[in-house]
Amino acid sequence: MLAPDAALIEQMAHEAVVSLPEPYRQAATRIVLRIEDFAADDVLKALGCESPFDLTGLYEGIPLTEKSISDQPLHPDLIWLFRRPILDEWIERGDVSLQELVSHVLVHELAHHFGWSDADIARIDPWWE
Repeated sequence: MLAPDAALIEQMAHEAVVSLPEPYRQAATRIVLRIEDFAADDVLKALGCESPFDLTGLYEGIPLTEKSISDQPLHPDLIWLFRRPILDEWIERGDVSLQELVSHVLVHELAHHFGWSDADIARIDPWWE
């Protein structure tokens, strides 16, 4: 049996976006999704991660609550999902589906983009509670 590949993780992430309530669904489709096995070493170092398995996802951009029309973006907002740490957590947990975990990581990263509180996250992702 082969481990789920990046294409499957990306498909699950897109399915999670489609399941978001409006008005978030439409806004979330404008965020670029990137799937990599691990975060880059410089990212892990900057975040103080001791292991590449410590980081399952990352939001890269300016949160909507901080954006200004005078901002000159260098690239679109991005959400990175890191396949190997996600799979590792999924196997270790053993109590959630891979789809649930990918959705959970995605919603957590979307929270950074939208500026959601913990209560906002809990309304969208009941697993957060």
